[in-house]
Amino acid sequence: VQLQAYGGGLVQAGGSLRLSCAASGRTFSSLALGWFRQAPGKEREFVAAITGSGGATYYADSVRGRDTISRDRAKNTVYLQMNSLKPEDTGVYYCAADRGFSAIVGGPVGVSDWGQGTLVTVSS
Repeated sequence: VQLQAYGGGLVQAGGSLRLSCAASGRTFSSLALGWFRQAPGKEREFVAAITGSGGATYYADSVRGRDTISRDRAKNTVYLQMNSLKPEDTGVYYCAADRGFSAIVGGPVGVSDWGQGTLVTVSS
């Protein structure tokens, strides 16, 4: 599957941003999807995941209660709605796909497919 992420930008602390990731490929509906981020000088880290059916989600502690991951199977798109943004949310955000939900949650190592990143900058 090919993934194309977009929607990043500059936002003030406390603001909101919605990232989107469009996927191509006939297996999209069967794949677990997720978002990761990488801050400058740091390793890529897990942010959020959603199952193929969209029936279950999981979040990193750092974003739980502020972010919401969702998917539109008709549009082959996964979203990350980010609210109450903090400067520490700054980084390049990547969407990812894998056959296994646990692979996404346990990633980034082992995740099979990646999109290019989109930069999110949160100013204080």
